[in-house]
Amino acid sequence: MKYIYELEMKVRDYECDLQGIVNNANYQHYLEHTRHEFLLSTGASFARLHEAGVDPVVARISMAFKTPLKSGDRFVSRLALKKEGIKYVFYQDLFRKSDDKLVVKSVVETVCVAGGRLTDSDLFDTLFKDYLAQ
Repeated sequence: MKYIYELEMKVRDYECDLQGIVNNANYQHYLEHTRHEFLLSTGASFARLHEAGVDPVVARISMAFKTPLKSGDRFVSRLALKKEGIKYVFYQDLFRKSDDKLVVKSVVETVCVAGGRLTDSDLFDTLFKDYLAQ
């Protein structure tokens, strides 16, 4: 997998459950935060896009949990991107920083809704052109 973006984060106490590990739902927050930061790195803002009537939305997500994270763990979220038809497919993997062990392997399929209609997005094709060519 050729990653095109990565973001380092740290587990906060309140993200853990009674077992002392990150609650499964929080991994989706980590993945979403990474996609939003990636979008910012391309010069676009999720909020500004929404104000302009363009909304990238998750259509499907698949996650495989491999190794749990615990409070205080630092981890790296890595992202790869492909386009399949009108979908932008993000391959996102989380790795524990201390040993580079795979934590979560995920595939996030997104689509673009503009003006309330599902559409093929020239805007995202332009924003992501350098990454889709890789």
